[in-house]
Amino acid sequence: MTTRSWQWLWRACAVLTAAILLAPILVVVPMSFTNSSTLAFPPEGLSLRWYAELLTNPQWTLRIPVSVETALATAVLATLLGTLAALGMTRGNFPGRGLLTALFLAPLVVPIIDLAVGDYFVWALGWQVGPVGFGGSLAGTVPGLVLAHTVLAFPFPFLTVSTSLTTVDRTLELAAAGLGANPWKTFQKITLPLIRTGVITGAIFAFLTSWDEVVVASFLASPRVSTVPVQIFTELRQSYDPAAAAISSVLLAAAVVLVGLLALIPLLARRAYGRSTDNLAEIVSGERGVLAASS
Repeated sequence: MTTRSWQWLWRACAVLTAAILLAPILVVVPMSFTNSSTLAFPPEGLSLRWYAELLTNPQWTLRIPVSVETALATAVLATLLGTLAALGMTRGNFPGRGLLTALFLAPLVVPIIDLAVGDYFVWALGWQVGPVGFGGSLAGTVPGLVLAHTVLAFPFPFLTVSTSLTTVDRTLELAAAGLGANPWKTFQKITLPLIRTGVITGAIFAFLTSWDEVVVASFLASPRVSTVPVQIFTELRQSYDPAAAAISSVLLAAAVVLVGLLALIPLLARRAYGRSTDNLAEIVSGERGVLAASS
């Protein structure tokens, strides 16, 4: 085969792979516009009635705010903890770092059903070890869902921030410290702009982890507090309600927007170094001002 023939073969393989991956996802969108009372592909007719139902049916109006609150809180908490852990692991030098890193990444490899069962026993049934215990009062609550989803989402900001920290130019931090900047100011003015892309990327992945999670949420949900993915799963088990396809399309659109934001990450990375150097120049100017005033 000629080089041109191989190129066409690889392109065909890429198109076929993309079709296999995208077809099950994109088929949901036209099904959500059906005017029928049951899911069917292709749809018999087009209508927006099922999108309107999302705004009026309590089964969805109660679930959507819970999903948004849970995903946002999970993104914030997981990103905060992941950033702190990444700083400790990359800047610290202590025995057991490898074991601790493996522990941090465990949610990526442990079967999610095992995590769901563990979360159920901890948050729903409670536990007691001597004088220390937990009564399980967080079952069926948004904080309980947030804590459980944070465990699942934590590895993503930990990995992205750790990767960003390995590329940080330490000479900028050392220069800021040498000019009298305290650790917090050094982190705020120098380190944070340099790792901002990793923080944002980790936050997006953490949000998406909670946004479409169904297994753990099924164990911890209650009739009053449940998420959209759990409701979709429940609806499809009981009936072929087109509203499930409509809300699935909404979830898909939100995910596409967030993934699209990832395309802007390289632009932020190019600006981060310039901002850190500008902040270092501000620190230098401030230090010169202090020296001039003291003299």
